[in-house]
Amino acid sequence: MIERKKIRELLTLQPVGEDVVVKGWVRTKRGNKSIVFIALNDGSTINNIQIVVQAESFDEDLLKDITTGSCISVTGKLVNSQGQGQSVEIDARSVELYGKSDAETYPLQKKGHSMEFLREHAHLRFRTNTFGAVFRIRHSMAFAIHKYFNDKGFFYLHTPIITGSDAEGAGEMFHVTTLDLKNLPRKEDGSVNYADDFFGKETNLTVSGQLEGELGALALGEIYTFGPTFRAENSNTPRHLAEFWMIEPEMAFYDINDNMDLAEDFVKYLIRYALDNCADDLAFLNSMIDKNLLERLRFVVNNDFVRITYTEAIDILTNAPRAWEYPVGWGRDLQAEHERYLVEEHFKRPVILTDYPREIKAFYMKQNDDGKTVKAMDVLFPGIGEIIGGSQREESYEKLLGRISELNIPMKDLWWYLETRKFGTAPHSGFGLGFERLILFMTGMTNIRDVIPFPRTPRNAEF
Repeated sequence: MIERKKIRELLTLQPVGEDVVVKGWVRTKRGNKSIVFIALNDGSTINNIQIVVQAESFDEDLLKDITTGSCISVTGKLVNSQGQGQSVEIDARSVELYGKSDAETYPLQKKGHSMEFLREHAHLRFRTNTFGAVFRIRHSMAFAIHKYFNDKGFFYLHTPIITGSDAEGAGEMFHVTTLDLKNLPRKEDGSVNYADDFFGKETNLTVSGQLEGELGALALGEIYTFGPTFRAENSNTPRHLAEFWMIEPEMAFYDINDNMDLAEDFVKYLIRYALDNCADDLAFLNSMIDKNLLERLRFVVNNDFVRITYTEAIDILTNAPRAWEYPVGWGRDLQAEHERYLVEEHFKRPVILTDYPREIKAFYMKQNDDGKTVKAMDVLFPGIGEIIGGSQREESYEKLLGRISELNIPMKDLWWYLETRKFGTAPHSGFGLGFERLILFMTGMTNIRDVIPFPRTPRNAEF
């Protein structure tokens, strides 16, 4: 019995002349009464393999049923290709039709489709060249993330998806409950009585694994989390999702400079990995989606990141020879237009901003001696703006308690987090990288809905 081989392997197989079995989905079929050419793809590579079928040797009805989208198994001989565009092809000896595809109703005919159309057919868009490339790169990046941290001695920590705390203080969370929404138990003041709920308290889907990750780092040394996070923001934009994945390393004994060093090394490693291992898919995306993709990826790998303070950045932006859509001023958060100007026009290199005003950053960031800023850091990339956000964490129990009190964050939700500062506190740092933001940058796609298999956005939870 001949063992099935994937198309990726067959296209590099030497010498030719051996019998092979290949299985996949038909991209195109063309030909005449005597010879038929089938372009077959099995998802292992962006490249198809050509199947050459001598029509007189096959049942006419079978060949009629083989249309775009149908699934077949082919046994034949691998031979040198006589045509252009491929080095090898398969002379078919037998063809088995696994699944027909209605030629009149199959949505992915051989023509251009809009991204919006493909989002509406997300159950089939994996079969297109573009989305095959995107999701193979997504896989490679997930593998590279685990390899990077494993090789550095980090431990992979699984933080909870259901939680009773809000790491960001944002308040825009999805609630988790088993209560009957048509008959909610109430307290005397009219509020919901969560004592009757499954967990006996109000719970939500997590917005970040960071706080729990810090607990692991303060015992294991260096950990990372990589999992889904959720934000109930009603933001229907090309940059926001309600469900997305985050990579969040936390490291004991790292200061802000160690944190920046790790962040720069990490993203450069990922890009180099993609350039080395996803060449065909990146070349396709560079040709069809973004003509500057490969140049931009190499730009990040080949340049040291500029490191400046938020205050220095505000001075640069204030004196920039251009008008801003969003106003610039000390104490304001930077917008994408500001971040991209710093990277693409002023420095022409990736930028790490540090020492942000404490009032626009989260409660857990280490306070600087000036009383106005915190040891925060944001990594800014061309074409996308902020791709990483992080900080040195506040290790002082008194300062952290004071900040929590200032912001009126309920102590009942964070007592366990504060206790780590009472029992053997240590300097530590960490950052978060939005996985989909990374894949946007790696692929040249412009809408975050197109780099996650099944996007969750306002008014949309299909598939």
